[in-house]
Amino acid sequence: MANYKNLIVWQKAHQLALMVYRLIESFPRHEQYALTSQIRRAVLSIPTNIVEGYNRKSKKEFIHFIDIALGSIAEV
Repeated sequence: MANYKNLIVWQKAHQLALMVYRLIESFPRHEQYALTSQIRRAVLSIPTNIVEGYNRKSKKEFIHFIDIALGSIAEV
């Protein structure tokens, strides 16, 4: 059975999320609940949309979720 963790795109998205979380720790305290919160949500949306799309029934649905992930990449 194939696993989403074998997808290079998911591996890269996961690495990006971890890297961004580490980077955010150095942001100023006053950004704790504004900018950093938005960045965290957007960066986590990337690998989670890849996983959701991967588990859909059709290639068309998978592509749709990849498009959503691309939007989140742009946001980050």
